[in-house]
Amino acid sequence: MVEQKAKAPLKEEPTDVLTLDYNNLAAEVVGNETGLSNDDFARMKAALSLAFKDVESRYRKGLLPFMDLPHDQEIVKATRKLAELGRKKKFENVVVLGIGGSALGASAVFTAVKALNHNELPQNKRNGWPRLIVADNVDPEGFATILDGLDLKNAFFNVISKSGATAETMSQFMVVYDQLQRTLGRSAIRDHLLVTTDPENGVLRKIVAANDFASLPVPPQVGGRFSVFTAVGLAPLAMVGVNVPELLAGAAKAVEDSHKPVAGNKAYLFAGLNYILTTEKKRGVLVMMPYADSLAKVADWFGQLWNESLGKATRLDGAPNPHCQTSIKALGVTDQHSQLQMYMEGTEDKSVCFLGVENYRQNVNIPPIFKEHEELSYLGGHSLGELINFERQGTARALAENGRPNFSLTTPKITAFNVGYLLQTLEIATVVSGSLYNIDPLDQPGVELGKKFTYGLMGRESYSSFKEKFNKGLSVKKKYIVA
Repeated sequence: MVEQKAKAPLKEEPTDVLTLDYNNLAAEVVGNETGLSNDDFARMKAALSLAFKDVESRYRKGLLPFMDLPHDQEIVKATRKLAELGRKKKFENVVVLGIGGSALGASAVFTAVKALNHNELPQNKRNGWPRLIVADNVDPEGFATILDGLDLKNAFFNVISKSGATAETMSQFMVVYDQLQRTLGRSAIRDHLLVTTDPENGVLRKIVAANDFASLPVPPQVGGRFSVFTAVGLAPLAMVGVNVPELLAGAAKAVEDSHKPVAGNKAYLFAGLNYILTTEKKRGVLVMMPYADSLAKVADWFGQLWNESLGKATRLDGAPNPHCQTSIKALGVTDQHSQLQMYMEGTEDKSVCFLGVENYRQNVNIPPIFKEHEELSYLGGHSLGELINFERQGTARALAENGRPNFSLTTPKITAFNVGYLLQTLEIATVVSGSLYNIDPLDQPGVELGKKFTYGLMGRESYSSFKEKFNKGLSVKKKYIVA
């Protein structure tokens, strides 16, 4: 058995950190054809009972290390030092060079808990904290624009790659390394660089050792999409002023709650509801729809977590996996005007999860004007906070009236604690889902083939055979190209 880490005390927080409302999944509400019956709920309960035993056993054996991350006090100390360093040196910009799990978690938390205009504010109105720029693509125009907007003397770069061989991230790193060297001199590079990678292996770790660069480890047993509570997410977040201890306290509370009986266990219920919707009701698409601009990137983060974890061709017993649920993102209320028609009347393969906020950090009152116009007078005296929440509730009810299943996750307010709780709950739900489907939610074999073709096309010698395969396929396809 792997020894569990000592647990840090939790902060006192309200118990209603997150509410799961699945009334609009019940057959009595949405109809017998699309809704969940008492028999469906009974099957879900039985399946979750088995999954609970499986996941708890794996946790006790130390096979789910991402669930121990919130109690890692060493990373708290390390990130506190980074935050102090950033303020001391008065960096204007912290730039993350990373992609996928090396970028989405930090981006989701940053957008959620910091002011939406943080990067546009002058430094004095950011309380001295730097901006956070996440360079998560190799579009040459986009990356050049980022670099053109930086004063390298006031920029700090965090290159993140667990393997040290991620083509996109390492290409960015090579460009930045060269520019730092030519602009500031080779000796100055270490003052503007943090490397987050495997603690022992990989080419990036070799570069760190050869150059004495500052570095933090990525726990070897934690995959990228589960790494937001490692140095991958926490280091850049701390440097821009996110309250890391509070974020981790929320995540720790979610882990604590995940050990409770299934009947009131949000992580397990989220997994179980989606499992029954997929297997019994053929709802193979889950629309994650936050009703807050600050939570928009949580839907992006969740998309990778859910899709990469559960999109597996085979089960653990080697049999084909007949059921996968795909997550897609939408944003309320914006996408009520662009996507809702499909969810209301389109193909009946979707369920919707609304992410709601009861109390926004700011509100805007609607003035009581234009009283002579019935079409507008009803708005006056209300607020935008009321409007967006009524729109969320109204949309959920409209979907239910039309026989379209939906459910809601609602937080009373957006804080670092609550965001930590939400993300950790969804991570645990993902692993529970893997148990329900009898698949491995922690691997990602389907993303490797495209990487191999890229390596071959870029001239990596050990992957030359993939270039040959690519060219062979291309020669056939050319017959069907219409000029």
